[in-house]
Amino acid sequence: MLKQALKILNRIEENGYKAYIVGGFVRDYVLGINSKDVDIATNATPKEIMDMFQGSVLPKEQYGSVTIYIKNDRFEITTFRKEIKYINNRKPIEIEYIDSLYEDLMRRDFTMNTLCIDKTGKILDPLGGKKDIEKKIINTVGDSNYKFSQDSLRILRAIRFATILNFQLSDEVKSAIINNKSLLKNLSYSRKRQELDKIFASANSKYGVDLLLEFGLDKELEIYNLDKINLNNDIIGIWSSLDVSDKYKQAFSSNEKAIIKDVKEVLKLGINSYTLYRYGLYINQIVANMYNVDKSIIVGIYENLPIQSKKEIDITAQDIEKVLNRKPGPIYKEIFNDLEKQILDGKLENKKERIEEYVLNNYK
Repeated sequence: MLKQALKILNRIEENGYKAYIVGGFVRDYVLGINSKDVDIATNATPKEIMDMFQGSVLPKEQYGSVTIYIKNDRFEITTFRKEIKYINNRKPIEIEYIDSLYEDLMRRDFTMNTLCIDKTGKILDPLGGKKDIEKKIINTVGDSNYKFSQDSLRILRAIRFATILNFQLSDEVKSAIINNKSLLKNLSYSRKRQELDKIFASANSKYGVDLLLEFGLDKELEIYNLDKINLNNDIIGIWSSLDVSDKYKQAFSSNEKAIIKDVKEVLKLGINSYTLYRYGLYINQIVANMYNVDKSIIVGIYENLPIQSKKEIDITAQDIEKVLNRKPGPIYKEIFNDLEKQILDGKLENKKERIEEYVLNNYK
């Protein structure tokens, strides 16, 4: 990625403009972390960039950014800019293109994200970001209260970076989080979920959760039992352990919502033959994962169930009709539910003659 990114820088500069790799890629490069998220900053305008690179794309919701793809690798190229006005403590709605790398870096969130790489591969550090990386501390670019009031997502990003990188938050950042945490209500639930997913999925997730609790962000995020979170390696399992505002439903797909509902029900009932039969192997494996139960044990139990669906019951409605000498009706649903339970509990053998005998004795 770096080699290809440097080619892009040189091409832009050959056309008479300035260009630098900026942000998270450079931070991760300094930390020895492999990254494919490459952002490039330039004084060329989006139109000028698109003239240079065929097939480039101008995203609808981003100001001054052009996306290009080279051999399936994605590069985001953004024009140096000032962000003049924000709406809802989140989105810049007015920007101004500028010609200064330094001014462009000043609009960014954290000093560790202000490192740059020029066209020769040299690392530039105009705002002292490398020093903070060495100290493993997160500082904002400029006043922390101002930065968080501009864009409240930066509060969660601070927690996320601290979690993933195992960095500390500076005292100023901590104070600003407390002062501005109420602004998190202006964030969409999808954006909240995206940041929380990254915190929960981190190998250092407990530290991240502890930070959220330390600053009381659980209340602002409308997560009511964060102190009881079940941290495991399945993100849906983690969310299933949480009691959250109904508004989070908009942040999940229909399939994810259905899975979370089923997992919560199995958590109440416990893993047994009935829940394996009723909710299936996948849902029960998520629950098993939450409690560090060997999944192979769950698979073994599931594969040895006497039936895995109602269709496998060795009798039809027509057979029962003959046995009872009665017409179909609501009782048949009750009978099949009973047969299902008796067979799963091992009290009734799944053989037609045994089932007919049971039906005759209990429903004649």
